[in-house]
Amino acid sequence: LNTPINIPYEGKHLDPKNVKGSLLFENVSFAYDKINALNKINLMIPAGKTIAFVGTTGSGKSTLVKLLLRFYSPQSGRILLDNLPVEELNLQDLRRSIGYVAQDTFLTDGTIADNIAYGLTDAKEEDILKAAQTAEAMEFINKLPLGFATRIGERGQKLSGGQRQRLALARAILKNPAILILDEATSAVDNETEDAIRRSLDIVSKNRTTIIIAHRLSTVRRAECIHVVEAGNITGSGTQEELLHRNG
Repeated sequence: LNTPINIPYEGKHLDPKNVKGSLLFENVSFAYDKINALNKINLMIPAGKTIAFVGTTGSGKSTLVKLLLRFYSPQSGRILLDNLPVEELNLQDLRRSIGYVAQDTFLTDGTIADNIAYGLTDAKEEDILKAAQTAEAMEFINKLPLGFATRIGERGQKLSGGQRQRLALARAILKNPAILILDEATSAVDNETEDAIRRSLDIVSKNRTTIIIAHRLSTVRRAECIHVVEAGNITGSGTQEELLHRNG
């Protein structure tokens, strides 16, 4: 209880509805207990574009996102959202502007509707339904005994991994953020579910800054730019075709 809070919550307020979603990483470096994770990253992500990061485990892909969400602060450099340094922004306003779908989905022992609307007190039934349709979750929801009113058990244990991921995506879609992040969100699902999530992404990524982190190129091949991350450095950037034509 007495542990000081390292990352301050206060800062300049931001209206999530007015966020365009352009991101700039300027000389960003970060290390976990002296183990380098990122080395002077310089990167521009234009608003409304779909960008992907690929690379081996431990290359630094997820660290970029954790710094953007301010789970940590960089040792050097800075990150700007719409030309505003993120460390100067109100932390809750910053996170309200970002939808985050992780590999390990957090679900509660509530109903399907509760979990999709988690964190949104004013969500309407029709909006929850539309988000589930966009995430291609209706196929399994309609088969549940009580549909949207079905309780899914602690951590969603009554659902399969793919079903949990579709609920997580529906939650992010309902939030309607300026920036959508998928952090290895398809690494633990089957090919059919991955295809469904990819179809959903084609819809929700339009006019929205979308960041996809993945091992598998199949997940990111439609991204407008793919960045290859190795040992904390960006070693290549381009479309899938451009990267495949280069050695390595």
